[in-house]
Amino acid sequence: MNSSTPWRVARFDLWINPVFDERLRQEPLISVAVAPTHGNDGQAWDVLTRAHVYQITAAKDELPLHFHAHRALLERCPDLLCVSSTGAGYDTVDVDACTRAGVLVVSQIGGNASAVAEMTIGLMLAVSRRIVESDRKLRTVRGFSRESVMGRDIGGKTLGLVGIGHAGTKTAALAKAFGMQVLACDPLLTGDTIRSRGAEPVDLDTLVRTADIVSLHCPRDETTLNLFDAARFAAMKPGALFISTARGGIHDEHALADALRTGHLAGAGLDVWHPEPPPLDHPLLSLDNVVATFHTAGVSHEGRHNVAAMAATQIIDMFKGVRAPRIVNPDVWEAFVQRSERARRDASATV
Repeated sequence: MNSSTPWRVARFDLWINPVFDERLRQEPLISVAVAPTHGNDGQAWDVLTRAHVYQITAAKDELPLHFHAHRALLERCPDLLCVSSTGAGYDTVDVDACTRAGVLVVSQIGGNASAVAEMTIGLMLAVSRRIVESDRKLRTVRGFSRESVMGRDIGGKTLGLVGIGHAGTKTAALAKAFGMQVLACDPLLTGDTIRSRGAEPVDLDTLVRTADIVSLHCPRDETTLNLFDAARFAAMKPGALFISTARGGIHDEHALADALRTGHLAGAGLDVWHPEPPPLDHPLLSLDNVVATFHTAGVSHEGRHNVAAMAATQIIDMFKGVRAPRIVNPDVWEAFVQRSERARRDASATV
């Protein structure tokens, strides 16, 4: 190991704000190597198998499956100390496998929360006020009246947040500015904590039954997969709107399409899909009362800069002995420290 650059960070050539590389390359004891996502697996594995930190995209459909941080990859990368997600989520990481291998997992949770919250409100407005539908008609047809694309204000409506973490909390604050009543359910938080974040705590059944707009802000895991199925959509208030900037797979897309086609739900704003992007013939994409975006809620210039800067800072600080502030598997921290010290000693011994 080259003693001048003992800590090797690897990432793929997917787009990341340049601040990530810039900050790391200012550190004399950290090097950054970029692997090709497609076309040369041999070169990619050469980069990965030498890495101490794997900066991995959080978007599962952007990265070939064999480069996800699962057990098989961990076995091929014995020097790996940390897997760092590019975003708040970590769908490309098998956290349990990393924990068993003593590999720390960190995320950038909170870094793009403002961007996600703004997009959530944007989707609510676009669907409720029929902005996209009006835009499409104005570009293609004549003879329709303004009243034929008349929508509804979101002010005074009840918003139900399923999950009230960083993005959910910021969404609640923006919703209050519109004069909305905000409800939230989050099994990880107490009622007092939910109130401190700007919402009235309720159980999921009450939220679904009561809210004029339901917005998902929960993680995708075994407890939330298919959380919104046909029965859940049927339980929603007639004429309600459904919004998701969370993850694909939490709602049943075909059940949602049915609820919209029958008129039980008035519209949906969807930023997440399973898979991403959805096929062009997806039934939801054929509905005028659906506003669809390509998992871009957190993809603003500011949001991407924030998460890239946070990721670089977290990596730098970890190798200076500072406990990472956004650890996904905190029980591994001590193992990370010990393995890092061992790697440092081994590097010094080879000089």
